[in-house]
Amino acid sequence: MCHSRKIAVLAVILLVFTCFVSGQSSNASCTAKRTCGECIRSPDCVWCAQPKYERSDYSPYPRCNTATRHLLIPVEYRCSEDYLINPSHQYELLVDEAISKGYEERSAVQIRPQHVSIQLRVGQPFDMNMQYAQAEDYPVDLYYLMDLSKSMEDDKDELSNLGNLLAETMQNMTSNFRLGFGSFVDKVVMPFVSTVEKNLIQPCPGCEAPYGFQNVMSLSQDTSRFAGEVKNARVSGNLDAPEGGFDAIMQAIVCNQIGWRQQARRLLVFSTDASFHYAGDGKLGGIVKPNDGKCHLDSKGEYTHSTLQDYPSVAQVNSKVKEKSINMIFAVTAEQIDIYKRLSHQIEGSTCGVLAADSTNVVTLVQEEYQKITSSVELKDTASSFIKVSYFSKCMDSETYIETNKCNGLRVGSAVNFKVKIEVTECPKNPNEWKQRFQIYRVGINESLTVDLEMLCECPCEIPGNPGFEPGSSSCSNWGTAKCGVCECDEAHFGRKCECDTQDGSSIDDDSGCRHDNATDVVCSNRGTCVCGQCECQPRGDPNEKIDGTYCECDNFSCERDNGLLCSGENHGRCDCGKCICNPGWSGSACQCATRTDSCIEPGSEEICNGRGDCECGKCACNTTVARYSGRFCEKCPTCPGRCEELRDCVQCKMHKTGELDDEDECKAVCAKYPEPEEVDVASSDEQNDEKYCAFTDQTDRCRFYFVYGYTPQNKLYIKAQITKDCPPDPPIFWIISGVVGAIVIVGLLFLLLWKLLTHIHDRAEYARFEKERMGAKWDTGENPIYKQATSTFKNPMYSGK
Repeated sequence: MCHSRKIAVLAVILLVFTCFVSGQSSNASCTAKRTCGECIRSPDCVWCAQPKYERSDYSPYPRCNTATRHLLIPVEYRCSEDYLINPSHQYELLVDEAISKGYEERSAVQIRPQHVSIQLRVGQPFDMNMQYAQAEDYPVDLYYLMDLSKSMEDDKDELSNLGNLLAETMQNMTSNFRLGFGSFVDKVVMPFVSTVEKNLIQPCPGCEAPYGFQNVMSLSQDTSRFAGEVKNARVSGNLDAPEGGFDAIMQAIVCNQIGWRQQARRLLVFSTDASFHYAGDGKLGGIVKPNDGKCHLDSKGEYTHSTLQDYPSVAQVNSKVKEKSINMIFAVTAEQIDIYKRLSHQIEGSTCGVLAADSTNVVTLVQEEYQKITSSVELKDTASSFIKVSYFSKCMDSETYIETNKCNGLRVGSAVNFKVKIEVTECPKNPNEWKQRFQIYRVGINESLTVDLEMLCECPCEIPGNPGFEPGSSSCSNWGTAKCGVCECDEAHFGRKCECDTQDGSSIDDDSGCRHDNATDVVCSNRGTCVCGQCECQPRGDPNEKIDGTYCECDNFSCERDNGLLCSGENHGRCDCGKCICNPGWSGSACQCATRTDSCIEPGSEEICNGRGDCECGKCACNTTVARYSGRFCEKCPTCPGRCEELRDCVQCKMHKTGELDDEDECKAVCAKYPEPEEVDVASSDEQNDEKYCAFTDQTDRCRFYFVYGYTPQNKLYIKAQITKDCPPDPPIFWIISGVVGAIVIVGLLFLLLWKLLTHIHDRAEYARFEKERMGAKWDTGENPIYKQATSTFKNPMYSGK
């Protein structure tokens, strides 16, 4: 039994020690707070508003403490729950209409909820669910804004011929469609336009007088007029290469004469073959008055202030695009595509497409860009710098939430669920800003979720008329106001109970209020002096450095540093009582880590670090347990395939017009999500930039083609493709046949020579053997034992031998 008690005691001691160590930094920050409002502005702090809770009475514990350490205070000294102030968030749905499936009776609901109310403390985020679904047959207003300088004359004629097709194509997407047309040239002043009298009448053969912008046809359901209005539109001329398109864009956006509907998808198609003038260029023509961003069209639809005020800036155009919920489509020629791509990155909700030299592909281009716009949803907000809004979504096919405010592949009628995290980063100095209203909106449509946010920056007992607020309180020596258990003295008095007078210098000698507890003799942490029971902290040589806190225990200069900068610099965070308080977008002990995870998401992917690592300090920390992934997005793996196969067909069709996507229209449709390959003489990868080298064989001609891909510092995919293919040389048929025939003849001759040689050797051997045998034989007649001399014997019977 005794052993069990010891274990229990040790466990409690360990728990207390763990809580103490983990809460040291935040506790120091809490105890330095002298008012209830300051206390609750720290997310982990709670305030005790109980009367007579000061050290001089019976409690040795500070009024502001962490919630964890408050629970460790013995019950007899602990603050009563009735006086403990620890506010939490409050959330209320004000308007929550269901999403409508289609557009009916001039209304559609695509965002849910529509209006909410939230109360939040600083540093305590709140997660809110939000839903978006694109309504069927949603209205579309398309205004075609065209450059009608002389170089675009053939484009105008082609657009006139394709006008009915354009209207028919868009009406197939939505029955509620309206079409309009406007044209522009440039400011009618030097050096933009020739001001010679005859040139002001006819600047070029077959041209009309130059003008800035004209609304030729307001948005109308009578789309049959479009082709005729385009055909009759005036073509003019100017001197310099850039055009006055920004003037035209501004007027087309802000003027009521254009006829934009309140609830419709608004498309502004900007067609040109030239670059643009922007704010500041007007000074070349003596125009110094800035653009006011207002409508200046006369009854004829002509821009009257073309020569009176400068071109708009990019920021002005972007501001008006966001305000009016305009979707811009830049339809420009290939020579200008790069500059307009960069421009589209600066204008919210805009896209960019390549226009053929004579605009023959304008219908296809508008259709493709419209489908891009409608198949993606991007959420943004108008929250102030004191509010941080983060977005998480499962998108269409994802099973888990990822941090992103954009989803692609959206289908009409399908809903996308977002989780919106709202966090107050700090309380504004102006109390009037503690209540704010902002919108969360879908880029490109005039619908939004309105958020009424109240920041909990002060306690109720600090507001007159509430319990705990007592002016001229006796507990404050009748010289101050009791607020949440502490005194706020008038100008002539100071001290914990306003017992000290600034005029006669009266004070007290008791320094117990300047010591942490009765177990220490250290007064004001040896960094200040005790005056009337309160610590006055020592000033620092650097006016930016301050020592503060009830016992001078805190300062704003002893926090952790990164690269020699306190809390990584003012842009990252600030030092508060030995702990870095990070600005929105930063985290870490020294606020050295970016909290954004979009830098860890590979373009074309929706997973952080491709699901193979964690985003730490804005960079991917790749997993190495299952496979050794590496690279900026953990995309590299020696045994794993990269994106070469994914990009193969698009590079092949765009660069060499071959492969499975050899049809030009199919190639454009399938490969629209990838950037145009950059042509290079030799495709070679740069390891420092994490470029990937890819090589494939073209089955059409058996040639090898090469390309590399990588990512820009802005995480944009780029492709570099080798212009020429590596083809094997044509085989020399004549020489091959000649060689084969010659080889056969030579081999035959060799066989004949070999046969002849063997025959000759055999004959020589036979002859030598014959000679040897001949030489060894005894052919002399005197020695031949079988040789007999030929004789003849005749007997004469008559002969008697005499």
